[in-house]
Formats: sequence, C-alpha cells, structure tokens
Amino acid sequence: MLIIGIIILIAATAVYIFMHGAQFGQPPSGERLKKIRQSANYRDGQFQNISHTPQLTEGTSMIGILGKFFFDKSAERVPPAPLPSKKTDLLKLDPDKNLLVWFGHSSYLIQIGGKIILVDPVFSGNASPLRFTTKSFKGSDIYTVQDLPPVDYLFITHDHWDHLDYKTILLLKPKVKKIITGLGVAAHLERWGYDKNIILERDWNEEVIPDDGFIVNTVTARHFSGRGFKRNGTIWSSFVLTAAGKKIFIGGDSGYDQHFADIGKKLGPFDLVILEDGQYNENWKYIHMSPEETVQAALDLNAKKLLPVHWSKFSLSVHSWNEPIIRIKKEAERRNVKLLHPMIGETVYLDGDQVFSSWWEGFQ
Repeated sequence: MLIIGIIILIAATAVYIFMHGAQFGQPPSGERLKKIRQSANYRDGQFQNISHTPQLTEGTSMIGILGKFFFDKSAERVPPAPLPSKKTDLLKLDPDKNLLVWFGHSSYLIQIGGKIILVDPVFSGNASPLRFTTKSFKGSDIYTVQDLPPVDYLFITHDHWDHLDYKTILLLKPKVKKIITGLGVAAHLERWGYDKNIILERDWNEEVIPDDGFIVNTVTARHFSGRGFKRNGTIWSSFVLTAAGKKIFIGGDSGYDQHFADIGKKLGPFDLVILEDGQYNENWKYIHMSPEETVQAALDLNAKKLLPVHWSKFSLSVHSWNEPIIRIKKEAERRNVKLLHPMIGETVYLDGDQVFSSWWEGFQ
C-alpha cells in the first residue's frame, strides 16, 4: 500500500507540474480579472455564449465520443500522401497588392492597405500540449516563422491549442508590432514575454482603431475557451476588419446561430468572410458548424466571397480529411455562393476574381 501511495503521489505531482508549465499560459488576474467580471458576457464565474450552448449534444457521452475517435477507422481522417502546396515568398510581397495566403487550418496572412496581418498562426507541427499527438498532415507545414515578414497586427481569436500555439508565438515575438485578441487572452501572452502595451484585448462589440484607415470590430462567436481543465476564463471572438475600402470577416471557431445574421445587418455586407469548415460532428453541433451551416452563415453575413478554413491540417473530428471541402463546395454551388479554395501557400488576390483548382480531388 505504501508503494502504491508513493506511485500515486509521484504521478499526481508530475501532472501538477506539467499542467502548470509555461505552454498552458496563465489565467487572468488582478485588474484584468476585475474587468472580466464587469463584462456583460461574464456570469457565474465564466464567459457565456448568447444562446444556450452545451459543449456536447444532448444524449451524448464523452466515453462514446472517445471510443469513436480512437477506434472508428471508417473515415480516411489523414491524407494518404503529402498535401500539394505552393510556397509564396512572403518576404517579397508587392505592398500595393491586397492578398491572402492560407497556411492550413485557421492560420493565414492578409496583406491589405500595406499592412501585414497574421491570424491564429500554428507552425509547430501539432495542436496539443502533448507533442506526439494531434500532428499536422504531411505537406501542410511548408512555412515557418522565419518565412514571415514583420507582422503589423497579430489576431488571436481564442486560446485553444489549434489557434494559440505556444512555440509559434514565442518565435514570433521579435516580428509582432500589435496584437488584437479577446478579453483575458493577454494573460497568456504576457506570461510568454509579450509587452502588455502592444496588446489590445477587447470584449465583444467593441471597436479598435490600431492605425489610421484601419478599424477592427470585435464580434460574437458561439464557442468556448480554455487551455487546461478550466474553461471559459477568456473570451472567444471573431473580428471585422475594415481597411483599404474593403470589409473582411475574420471568423473564429463558432457554431451556427442568429449572431451571423445580426452581424450581417449591423456591419455587412462583406467583401470576404473567412469561416470555419471542419472538425464538426453531430455530437458537438453547437460549437462547430457543418459545411452547409457555414454556407448559410456566409449568406447571413451578406458575403461576396467565402473562404473556408479550419480544415486540411489537423484531424480533430472523425470525418474524412477532405469531407469539409467536398460538402461545402457542393453547397456553395447550390446556393450560388462564391467559394475560394486555394491550396496551402497559394496567393489569393482580394481584388478581382480567381479560379482555383480542386486540388484535393487527386486524393480521393
């Protein structure tokens, strides 16, 4: 019994030390926590969605989900070969061009009005605190932090591991001029050595003017947050960027709800909306959209063009790796929504129209 007790104590101590490692960030405290508690979106010790949003669908068990995730092999969740890509030289971009380069999943670079914007960068090769899990698909990691130019604005939509990557954020530190994120997320960034004076953290429905000619509105999403066991201590957000005569919806993770139509009425129409399409499942239908719902959200937002992200880098659900793009392309064609589907690294020009190949079809 003594030996068993010692083993349990050692194991508990190891877990405690691991869970307090720097990569987990830190919870808000002091004046930041005081401000959070004054938020209209914070009740009962955590941030709340506008609509009732259980993380699991009614009647679903975590044991059942884990069983399906680890043992259901019916879907081809990982590409059978390295993904194709095009590597744009980001250090030699024409500053007069408005463009976007997608890095897979929800990471991308936008150049607009001569400014460089980076969203939810994950270049470490995985999306988990355990380095041997949730690895990126082969071929999806053609970029590193060293390939990036200086970043005028770094946007972080929320603090989940597949959006806020510790290793990437550390390497980015010398390149980042300003950070725009949701209320509470700055606590992580400050623990990692970022100057609090360059961080603009906001609640929903606030406006930020980081420079002349650039306006950022923080808007609602339907999701959750947390890097450890405690959830919803920081807010999850989407952003509306207005610059150079264009309006872009930078969508964080979100389940479908009325908020898309409300944002469309208040701040639309949009030249481009960037919305999640992937990692969905009926067992957590409130916090992630199906491809068909993503198309509906684009219509609600009154979008001219839709770029689907949150796919083609990690397997965080049980659907086939290419199911999200197949389903959303079919639905976008049916609903007459202009869909952008570049391969990783391909330059998307925000002015005019482009034709993109169905590059994923070679893997079917």
